[in-house]
Amino acid sequence: MRIEPICSDSMGVRSMATLVETKDLKLIIDPAAAVAPRRYGLPPHPKELKLLEECWKKIVSAAKECEVIVVTHYHYDHHSSTRFLEEIYSGRIVIVKDPENMINFSQKIRARVFLEKIKPIAAKIAIADGREYLFGGTSMEFSNPVPHGPDDHLGYVVELRVKDSSQSFLFTSDVQGFPLDSQARFVIEKKPDVIFVDGPSTYMLGINYPAEALEASLRNIAKIIRESFSSTIILDHHMLRDLEWRKHLKDLYEEAERIGVELKPAAEYVHAEINQLEALRGLLYKAEI
Repeated sequence: MRIEPICSDSMGVRSMATLVETKDLKLIIDPAAAVAPRRYGLPPHPKELKLLEECWKKIVSAAKECEVIVVTHYHYDHHSSTRFLEEIYSGRIVIVKDPENMINFSQKIRARVFLEKIKPIAAKIAIADGREYLFGGTSMEFSNPVPHGPDDHLGYVVELRVKDSSQSFLFTSDVQGFPLDSQARFVIEKKPDVIFVDGPSTYMLGINYPAEALEASLRNIAKIIRESFSSTIILDHHMLRDLEWRKHLKDLYEEAERIGVELKPAAEYVHAEINQLEALRGLLYKAEI
């Protein structure tokens, strides 16, 4: 199985876009990228906008290879209703988060707009929530919806386990580091070889992400590491919006090293340098003064 994060926060944009290839099919999960409209009170830096366009080109290029597209929820760093719809969705099987059930008002409106645009061009649109799809010897199994973070005010997402005869891969979507046991349950039940985890939102710690959520997240990630069914845990997304993310993971890195589990951001997984442009936005603007 080939697992390739295409874009991510550790690569400079808000994204978890991931290409997965088995002997039976190629799929892309959450083919979108975005930048924060405001950070430190500042708009996106030109370097961020330039990289964003480069990331979209990579997503479109990857989508050309794929038969299946997955959308785990309707935030704009995971789907887009305006960009490259024909190139990404035309002729593909599109498996989406249920647009009517276990969804908040904002995402329901976004889902309606998105689905109206892709219905004429997609080969098929199917619901993800709690279902399993088979493509030859490859299984795509989705979790029931889980909250986007410590509570459901941001809506719900679905997690995805892809399994073939050689390997299994689990994509958590936006769980913000498993602050709820229910978010980690699917991972522990499925015991994947490789996991792509959306890490804790430490850049919002004490604002929209309470200390208790961080404690619970670290506890659940540590439990998954100790279970040692996964050889690799890719930890990225919300976590990499914080320049001091490593200090929060110190104990996890020590535990992973002790057990022999690789714990790394997506950039390091694909042998690239970490590039936290959003977290560096303030410094980027200061450098121009």
